[in-house]
Amino acid sequence: MGDQLAMTESNVQDTRTIYICSDSLGDTAEAVVHAVIHQFDMRRVKIVRYAQVRTEDEIREVVEAAKQTGGFIAYTLVQPELREMMKMESIRLGVRVVDIMGPMMQAFIDTFHDHPKQKPGLLHVLNEDYFRRVDAIEFAVKADDGRDPRALLQADVVLIGVSRTSKTPVSIFLAHKGLRVANLPLVPEVRPPAELYQVPRSRIVGLTMGVEQMMRIRSQRLKHMGLPVLAQYADRKRIEEELLYAESIVRDLGCPLIDVTDRAIEETAQRILELVSKDREREGHRQP
Repeated sequence: MGDQLAMTESNVQDTRTIYICSDSLGDTAEAVVHAVIHQFDMRRVKIVRYAQVRTEDEIREVVEAAKQTGGFIAYTLVQPELREMMKMESIRLGVRVVDIMGPMMQAFIDTFHDHPKQKPGLLHVLNEDYFRRVDAIEFAVKADDGRDPRALLQADVVLIGVSRTSKTPVSIFLAHKGLRVANLPLVPEVRPPAELYQVPRSRIVGLTMGVEQMMRIRSQRLKHMGLPVLAQYADRKRIEEELLYAESIVRDLGCPLIDVTDRAIEETAQRILELVSKDREREGHRQP
């Protein structure tokens, strides 16, 4: 109960809290919440997950917690009595709740004249695909931001690029698709690890961004961190230098380069999936 996952550095006064409530694991609701968070420039968001909820008292607990912090609740509840309790408690306490699965289940009922099984956890039957996705997510966290150079050799995809080119959110998105993704920041003053040059070129993808958008994103980042907006991190000349350096590394490696300027996380991930799919097809043709 109440497993807390802080996305960024915490500041009690400025932190927005989102509660996940599920009678299963809560992965579905959390994936939706993460996808939406990326559409907003929020740096202090805390997600609190209540999983395996079975009683009405637990529903009251999460709604009261959301009331105290001024957050809202995203829930996936298939048991009718728990869904009804969530609605009643949210109205009583004036807490905003979002039913992730309800509208979709109702659409099935109305359109196909069928009825749900009302059994929690059917989405996460413990099969090979599920375990692969869990492993991929754990791998992406371990291999984020170049923390473990050895992970580059174990990855299905390696993302490279300068800071703020969406490497981490794209890595997590692809991990939910079952791909083991490592990402590595490129900085002119730091030579890339030797492991990068041992990775097959077909597994490496570079990410880049237009200078103007990069300046806006980095300036906003500095502002949220309470640092001077005119710091070198957001300086045009510095950004141009970093981007040119990153492009030179991409050329040396001979890997594809994706411009993420004004491109949604999902679009970038889909392009990478297409590249990986083509590579796997080529590998299949080479096998006897």
